[in-house]
Amino acid sequence: MTELGAAVAAIAAEAGKLAMDRWRTDFRRWEKVPGSPVCEVDLEVDAFLRQRLEALIPDAGWLSEETADNRDRLEADRVWVVDPIDGTRDYIRGRPGWAVSVALVEDGRPVIGVLDAPARNEHWFAEMAMGASRNRKRIHAARRNVLAGARVPADQLPKVDADLVAVFKPNSIALRIAMVAAGEADLVASLRWGNEWDIAAAVLIARESGAKVTNALGAPVSFNSPDGEAFGVVAAVPGIHDAAIERLRERALGALKR
Repeated sequence: MTELGAAVAAIAAEAGKLAMDRWRTDFRRWEKVPGSPVCEVDLEVDAFLRQRLEALIPDAGWLSEETADNRDRLEADRVWVVDPIDGTRDYIRGRPGWAVSVALVEDGRPVIGVLDAPARNEHWFAEMAMGASRNRKRIHAARRNVLAGARVPADQLPKVDADLVAVFKPNSIALRIAMVAAGEADLVASLRWGNEWDIAAAVLIARESGAKVTNALGAPVSFNSPDGEAFGVVAAVPGIHDAAIERLRERALGALKR
């Protein structure tokens, strides 16, 4: 871990403690739009992270779920891509499937990624070309060459995917991708437009564990785009990634048309 990486990890852990101290207490909550919950703790953690991370790298841009977007970030060489609480729905319900997500992006690629999930006693970390870890122990994606039987974090699988195996699904998509990184799942797929802050840190953690990550159509995922969005994400062990993309292609194209 570099000195910068250690500093980012420490800040994310402080943010996780801030969120954990308020978890399962009485706090304000509402919906930004129908189906998109937010709470006052999201905003508190966001403000804390922005103050601390901007002090760490003053010239870095900022892209966060809970901050109005400023496109000046597009001119920055480095950008913080942050979700103060990924999995807010689980956080509000008192369930542990949430995490603080912090990524530092350079030239469209995450170079530092941290997920702090204190309700699960987990701290995930990765730096580009330096591997990934959970609680300071190196992690590696599983090995699998056959799509049938692949483990997928899901509440329920559609009939067309009955040959796959559903495993426990936290609300946080970042944590679901991290499950692939840790060898606890083989495939995670989202086939809709989503926000970069949901996945930036987890994408690096998965890549550094040996997993393969693309968008829903198999194209590279990059970050700090003008809209701050990506069309889906597919994170999988390398041996089944191409087969997963092929199986999901028609569904992804249909979603893209809608």
